[in-house]
Amino acid sequence: MRGKITGVVVLALLLFGCSDDVTELPPQQGGEVKAVAPTQAAVRYKLLDTFNVGESVVARSLALEAATNTLWVGTSGGVMEIDLTTLQPRNTYTRDHGLANEYVFGIFVDSQGNKWFGTNGGGVSRFKGGEWKTFFPMHGLADYWIYTFTEQADGTLWIGTWAGANSYDPKSETFNTYVKELINEWVYGLDIDSKQRVWFGTEGGVSMFDGKQWREWSHDDGMGAPNSEALPASTNTGLGTRSRHDLTTLQLGSRTYNPNYVFSVLVDERDHVWVGTWGGGVSRFDGEKWHNLTTADGLAGNIVYSIERDREGAFWFGTDAGLSRYDGSNWQSFNTGNGLAGNHVYAIQLSTGGEIWAATQGGVSRLGTQQ
Repeated sequence: MRGKITGVVVLALLLFGCSDDVTELPPQQGGEVKAVAPTQAAVRYKLLDTFNVGESVVARSLALEAATNTLWVGTSGGVMEIDLTTLQPRNTYTRDHGLANEYVFGIFVDSQGNKWFGTNGGGVSRFKGGEWKTFFPMHGLADYWIYTFTEQADGTLWIGTWAGANSYDPKSETFNTYVKELINEWVYGLDIDSKQRVWFGTEGGVSMFDGKQWREWSHDDGMGAPNSEALPASTNTGLGTRSRHDLTTLQLGSRTYNPNYVFSVLVDERDHVWVGTWGGGVSRFDGEKWHNLTTADGLAGNIVYSIERDREGAFWFGTDAGLSRYDGSNWQSFNTGNGLAGNHVYAIQLSTGGEIWAATQGGVSRLGTQQ
């Protein structure tokens, strides 16, 4: 069923501002972590558009459907289907159209073109061939709270939930659940490396499954930078409990620190694993040890919700204080001061045209290279 373009989410997708300004940041100090070999002339990006997604509506997730040049935007008020050629919404989807819950934490487009939506308390909804199907724990799903997805080369879908992780066989439509195998059952980030190993970012650290054996890492192993600002430890965690909690990173209005808490995972072409932590900045695992990047190096904020890679090979980091690009030598950052929709950047997506889209608590922003 295709939704009619109505409702506050779609009606509010209006251009309200843009900026050519960027915040210049100094090169990384110390030079320990090099993302990519810097080019002779550093590529520069600028903010092209900023879109609102509705009053009090948060943009939480993004996914590209390259075959149709479509951007899927998951918000706290439903899902939007955006035509990247025209930059206009095609449809919006809510419970009235078949979505299990309007608050969408995660979106994934699989190799067959099926769209998967992870919701806040509503399980997983799949949009396939114009038809909706929702999966709940009664079908084998680990939990009703779904945060992230990834896919192996054989089509196996992995799903991160707040009660473990699932692998899903699309042929038999059956689930396997992993809880005790993980370093922590609250799973926020997933990715696959070239050996088809699955990497999990959780509230308690990072786990890896190679199909037979499990390994795990935490702050004790070097993941996450030290608490140089002496921030208070966060108590907003489900670690060791089954009690639900919100996703705020503040405590009494102040920033907090929990370096074991991993929001995002990205594996690069060298099979180096990049993770975004709560207060410990970005950490990269080279197979032997962890290397950390923080605001002292040029990162916009030390709470890192999302990671993406652009066509030039540079990394983008969505933080609690804006969006940062790092090319291995140079930093470039954006925040609300120079037009970004919001400072909390929950998701980043590279488009077919090479543009960067950022989902924030204030809307969605589009960035492109300077001509």
